[in-house]
Amino acid sequence: MADGAGTGAGLQGRLGFWHLIGYGLALIAPSAPLNTLGVVWGKAHGLIALSYLLGGLCMAFTATSYAVMVREVRNAGSLYGFARAALGPFAGFMGGWMILLDYLLIPSLVYVIMAVALGQLMPGVDRAVWIVALLAFTTVVNWFGIRSTSVFNAVSVISQIAITVLLVGAGIVFLGPEQAFSPAPVWADPLPWRGVLAGTSVCVLSFLGFDAVSTLAEDTADRSGRTLGRAILAVLALATVFFGLSTWVLGNAMVGRHFASLEAAHYDVAGMLLGGWARPALAWFTALMVGFTNALPMQVGVARVLYAMGRDGQVPGAFARLHPRHNTPWVAMLATTGLSLVVALAFRDALDFLATLVNFGALTGFALLHVCVFVHFRKSARRNLALHVVSPVVGLAVIAAILTGMGAWALLLGCGWLVLGLAWWQGAARHAPPPASDLAYSV
Repeated sequence: MADGAGTGAGLQGRLGFWHLIGYGLALIAPSAPLNTLGVVWGKAHGLIALSYLLGGLCMAFTATSYAVMVREVRNAGSLYGFARAALGPFAGFMGGWMILLDYLLIPSLVYVIMAVALGQLMPGVDRAVWIVALLAFTTVVNWFGIRSTSVFNAVSVISQIAITVLLVGAGIVFLGPEQAFSPAPVWADPLPWRGVLAGTSVCVLSFLGFDAVSTLAEDTADRSGRTLGRAILAVLALATVFFGLSTWVLGNAMVGRHFASLEAAHYDVAGMLLGGWARPALAWFTALMVGFTNALPMQVGVARVLYAMGRDGQVPGAFARLHPRHNTPWVAMLATTGLSLVVALAFRDALDFLATLVNFGALTGFALLHVCVFVHFRKSARRNLALHVVSPVVGLAVIAAILTGMGAWALLLGCGWLVLGLAWWQGAARHAPPPASDLAYSV
């Protein structure tokens, strides 16, 4: 097994199981279904709860592969570290490069979402002003270390759960218990599978984020990987149950309703269940609390991937520098923050386009993860047919199905990022000396 401790001082292992749960739930965001409530409801022909349950099942295969690999390769590089150990330096670099596309762009995407929401509430302020102000705040919080981020995550997660529970409770009171849990959002006869799968393809995006828990391998007190693996699976399980129950009730509240805009349907539902005051209140909550919840942990995750790659000589070594007092990879954090700022400002009026690029980076990274599991255990006496063969193969099939439904521009630009990575490897990364963290691992 590979332990990416590296040489000299490294990240301090302080986080426990519940810190990791808070981090993962913060990144997924317990209120995530609210933002896509109308879109999924429309695509799935009202079967919104079924779509979310299927989305959680689809991601379970990827979560299982992450849980398997964090016990084998324990460093801050996540997919980069897994691929480097199982497939070699080139695959490791490309895995890190592709997942960077996801990690680098998600903060930008979140900043744009927050700016759009705040722009609707205060239309006189340009989106660029909101992006700069919000990004500055998240950088300050993360600068002072991972534990300060964990505290903010806990407050944010609890707040999101409270808001969602409030809406669900109001839905039960408004509809009555029997109608609130009628089978309409879960089952229909005949079942419109094409619509349900279309809804599931959107729902899957709400689950993205559990994977970033693996970037905290060197911040975790238990360095065996067991706690980290349990946390990854627990985060996905909790999110699936919570998403399924909340969309079941809210989906029933939407039956027979007409919405002028499916993208803003959750504001209409909130107003219907709680009164007119709930619409602007939910908009403020989404713009501030939910946005910060996603931006803060993603800024942490991308900095740690770049830190690991810098430590191994795959990118300039300056990215591996840790702050002497706060023990944070400050150079990597500032560099990725600057890039997020540029991307957010450039695409502040092209939210959909930015989202498609995020999806490409995540899904191609997940595909490589499944290959890592299959190869790592192919000759191992510890090989488990279900965990190490069936699960990654099914996971690859799910990812392939989702990728085929992506737009041509997303695939073209995603492949452009891939080509850029190949060029960097040929010019610099492959000539780096083998790092001390490349320890032999047993299979």
